[in-house]
Amino acid sequence: MEKLHADIIVDAKGLACPMPIVKTKKVMKEVQSGNVVEVQATDKGSRADLQAWAHSAGHQYLGTLEEGDVLKHFLRKATEEEQFVQTHPSISNNQELEKKLAANDNIVVLDVREAAEYAFNHIPEAKSIPLGDLDARSKELNRDDEIYVVCRTGSRSDLAAQKLTNLGFSKVINVVPGMSEWTGKTETLK
Repeated sequence: MEKLHADIIVDAKGLACPMPIVKTKKVMKEVQSGNVVEVQATDKGSRADLQAWAHSAGHQYLGTLEEGDVLKHFLRKATEEEQFVQTHPSISNNQELEKKLAANDNIVVLDVREAAEYAFNHIPEAKSIPLGDLDARSKELNRDDEIYVVCRTGSRSDLAAQKLTNLGFSKVINVVPGMSEWTGKTETLK
């Protein structure tokens, strides 16, 4: 394949979520509308993360090329008229989720981190569906359930909550800050 032209390259290699998005956001504020940004990352979850973020921010996700362990994501900055950053309106914190779990409330905890992140540390009751698989696997969830969405920091879960709401789920809550500061029970896959 012919080398794609990017106006600026963002080095996010070795960084985990949400840092590839954080670095990309900062650069997107500085570049001109219509410019193409190449984000180089090694975090496998960055593909779904950047694609969902670009969509929610109004930027255009062009695609991803893999070169060895490096994922090269290409995004085009939207014009001011195209940009609109969405955030999911229903938010809960870790302590509220812990109380719901302790009270055995009839809720679903959906963990949208990558499978490897989930395997090493997750809420015991959580169902694992990585953000990148959510469209294909949303039928595994009941539209009438109260769904608390978690990720590492609240960024991917925000995107997932928006996606579920757009798919017709009515009781979706984003948990912030998520697993990065979770003090409740956890388990690992054996």
